[in-house]
Amino acid sequence: MTNIFKINDENILKAADVIKNGGLVAFPTETVYGLGANVYDTKAVASIYEAKGRPSFNPLISHIAEIDFLKTYAAVDERVLALAKHFWPGPLTFVLNRIDENPALDLACAGLKTVTVRMPNHAVALELIKKSGVPIVAPSANKSQTISPTTAEHVFESLGEKVDMILDGGQCKVGVESTIIDLTCKNIVLLRAGGTALEDLENFLGEKIIISNGNPDMPSSPGQLLKHYAPLHDFRINALKREENEFFIGFGEIKDCDLNLSPKGDLCEAASNLFAFMRLADADGRKIAMSPIPLEGLGLAINDRIRRAAYRK
Repeated sequence: MTNIFKINDENILKAADVIKNGGLVAFPTETVYGLGANVYDTKAVASIYEAKGRPSFNPLISHIAEIDFLKTYAAVDERVLALAKHFWPGPLTFVLNRIDENPALDLACAGLKTVTVRMPNHAVALELIKKSGVPIVAPSANKSQTISPTTAEHVFESLGEKVDMILDGGQCKVGVESTIIDLTCKNIVLLRAGGTALEDLENFLGEKIIISNGNPDMPSSPGQLLKHYAPLHDFRINALKREENEFFIGFGEIKDCDLNLSPKGDLCEAASNLFAFMRLADADGRKIAMSPIPLEGLGLAINDRIRRAAYRK
């Protein structure tokens, strides 16, 4: 008997009660599965860090279900609201200045004066947030610095009974985390590439966005640690061919590979397969190699994930 529950009204209500009572619920979003808790319950938030083995200086994303709520939670202006109305719900996260001095938020915000927030594009996630009645703070539902989960089974394999409930919404559609942009200054800064393409943001805004990898020792948003999404075995990226004793993940017209993220070179398909294929490769036991991925569209997010996965001190 596992703690995985099928999606129905009864189980969503049960999950909302878990959130209200300080427990942890893993739930599906369009990006990856999140490990959720009440953002205002410091003990529950601390249990996320404990379950994941996550450094306490790494801030968490708050998930909300209504754009209007944003005004009560963070400092917003016309630019922020325009972006929210155009891209939400969806895989885009904002870093905004806090207006709520509630000390209960300090742990979720890693002691920063900013809050990180998004609205997921997933019916189950939105319903869970509404039924819980509070923002749900949720990093990916896996052990820190391991491969992110895109199915309920991935969550259970990584965290097991450390999660009170896992809502099974099937395979995540996007498959990589949300794009994170800093909106606290005049110039918008990309802190993490993700499910919303940089080009789409720039086309909407009519301006260039500054790209920053941030400070891995003091992250201002999730996903900035150098070693992140890491498999257990050595991981070689931008590999043009297989070497001895390697599990080779291809992309595009690569024939000699164990798995291909997208034989037709579709970056959306590649993103949705990325973490699942990395898990399969890691389970094989050999070293891992991956073909080059174009640095455009969702390829920017994919390259960010595999660069961090391959990092070795």
